Amino acid sequence: MKYILLSIILFFSAGTILAHCPIDLHRAQTNAGVGLSNWGIPVYFGVDYCVVRDLTIGGEASMRLFNNTFAGNNNQTVFGISGNGNYHFNRLLKINKNWDFYAGLNLGLFLWNNSKNYPGGSTRLGLGGQIGGRYYFGKAFGLNLEFGGGNVFGGGKFGFSIRM
Repeated sequence: MKYILLSIILFFSAGTILAHCPIDLHRAQTNAGVGLSNWGIPVYFGVDYCVVRDLTIGGEASMRLFNNTFAGNNNQTVFGISGNGNYHFNRLLKINKNWDFYAGLNLGLFLWNNSKNYPGGSTRLGLGGQIGGRYYFGKAFGLNLEFGGGNVFGGGKFGFSIRM
């Protein structure tokens, strides 16, 4: 794990030229993609908003479908809604605006439903952390990669971002 983290830091540090926040103050970016999980492939959509220099807050909705063979072929669906806060290290590390390296915390509510007639479903609260980065191919479109834990994405997620 420490080699993966070191590789990510070196990869995103390679783009250092000028110091700029990746999202302009009082502007937003949208994010969408797929997650990494032992139980199905989660999909997500979210928005981040720059509230102060180098700090964003955001929200995210997610869904994951999977078949739990340990529970007698029980089809399960997980819906999630969460909020996050991230610190963007561009200015601190002198990374240009095409790159974005960030870390933060998230808090979410996840609703588990199942196809069998098990009593209820389950609602869970998840607190987690994330570290990630993205690269913008121009002014608006970028790809992102994030690792984290404590929420429905467990291992991380991959997708695209659009600055608005």
